[in-house]
Amino acid sequence: LDVVRREAEGCDCLQGFQITHSLGGGTGAGMGTLLISKIREEFPDRMMATFSVVPSPKVSDTVVEPYNATLSVHQLVENSDETFCIDNEALYDICMRTLKLSNPSYGDLNHLVSAVMSGVTTCLRFPGQLNSDLRKLAVNMVPFPRLHFFMVGFAPLTSRGANYYRAV
Repeated sequence: LDVVRREAEGCDCLQGFQITHSLGGGTGAGMGTLLISKIREEFPDRMMATFSVVPSPKVSDTVVEPYNATLSVHQLVENSDETFCIDNEALYDICMRTLKLSNPSYGDLNHLVSAVMSGVTTCLRFPGQLNSDLRKLAVNMVPFPRLHFFMVGFAPLTSRGANYYRAV
């Protein structure tokens, strides 16, 4: 937390924080939500946006994943301003069906997550008429404070070999 505090002090205009974590277990569910709550205590007036990977029983057979996810979601309701939910099962389905990858690696899955994150944060990173900040994004997207969970979508998705056929 000292590192976060030091980096925040070096900012000219800190809008908020973006956290990427998994809700299934390991360090993302427990440590991730603890980090979010500690940052919220330290910076209560700053926005907290999370990109949370939601577990699926079809992808992993860990027995405690549903419990970890349930306990983590409670923390996200209390301490996050915007939560972008990323379905783990959907990531695998996209890799297998759309991208035609028979055995997707974590790198392939992370590439999809990074593409979604890039799309969501485009309005924050580039100048223009439609640019925004984390607070404006939340004001326009969140109808009530506890209803801040979003399902993200991304299109078009094409397989690696399809680029050869797109040339005009």
